[in-house]
Amino acid sequence: MHVAQISFFNDPRDRQPEQLLQDWPSLGDVADCVSRAGVRVSVIQASCHSKQLTRAGVNYHFMPITDRRSRDLGDEFGKLLRNLGPGVLHVHGLDFARQVISLAATAPRAPILLQDHASRPPRPWRRSLWRRGCSVATGLAFCSLEQARPFASAGLIPAGTKLYAIPESSSRFAPGDREQARRANALTGEPLLLWVGHLNANKDPLTVLAGVSRAARELPSLQLYCCFGTSPLMGKVKRRIAADPDLKERVHLIGEVPHARIESLMQAADIFVLGSHREGSGYSLIESLACGLPPVVTDIPSFRELTGSGRVGALWPVGDAEKLAECLEAIATRPQSRLRAEARSHFESELSFDAVGRKLASAYLDMLSGQHARRI
Repeated sequence: MHVAQISFFNDPRDRQPEQLLQDWPSLGDVADCVSRAGVRVSVIQASCHSKQLTRAGVNYHFMPITDRRSRDLGDEFGKLLRNLGPGVLHVHGLDFARQVISLAATAPRAPILLQDHASRPPRPWRRSLWRRGCSVATGLAFCSLEQARPFASAGLIPAGTKLYAIPESSSRFAPGDREQARRANALTGEPLLLWVGHLNANKDPLTVLAGVSRAARELPSLQLYCCFGTSPLMGKVKRRIAADPDLKERVHLIGEVPHARIESLMQAADIFVLGSHREGSGYSLIESLACGLPPVVTDIPSFRELTGSGRVGALWPVGDAEKLAECLEAIATRPQSRLRAEARSHFESELSFDAVGRKLASAYLDMLSGQHARRI
């Protein structure tokens, strides 16, 4: 079986292909894990640069894909696709209806899998085109099948379209020595909580702070360390911490750190916490599970899927600080060694690169065979 993984998204920074592979690790990671599952993979990436690279047995084709005048797929793309002759087309993203329609016309016999990357149902005036793009796809992949419901409710998914629950990617993080990691990072806390996410309304740090404040009454040695990139709520976060004696000495705003250090921080922590209202997937959650770090995260579709419906760690309702506090207290009293073993075991079976590769390969075969996938 030969699959072409296609991304129509153009890098706004126009980086060179080699740099793009380094800066967008999932571009190569997803191709590699499918290749290791026994599938021949070619990657076609939209780019202002034309270049072919080969890594780990996967051929990467960087090229301008869309004809600037007609907005259809260009002749060079069509020629490349005919030369490759893939049996399955895997398109990253749901927001390229025009290109997908042209893709189906270029390779009419190849089933098309569209994979969601945190898309939302389009505005009403764009739905006709979006529906046409979806109508030529054999299958759609979401992190959680629940994420397909808004699209189905809007009448955007035709009857008979196959739906698959597949994580967007995985992580190479691994468990490590907890005490050594704590010493290396000068961290303390029983339990030690770790936040990795922007300080914005969607991640909801204010609710998390309220929950931590409540939990601290039962867990007096609790400490929370926060790593983040953008921080539009920084002012409100700082004021909330300053006004609460249960938070002043417990919350540490680390800020942005190198990605490699996140692994060490996760190895040092006892609980991963996040208050997201919505996520397409949840890379930091996947990374925490890779490290064997039990999560206490919101009960949203992608987090339910990634935690096995809360079998690993605990889930709490969005915006509910009281329930968060209860979950933190419950997880803090369970044996750490068992929690870590459960988290890592779940990661290996469901979220590792081998697992993602198997799930994608199975979806490709299912589309080719005409079997029915799970429905929402």
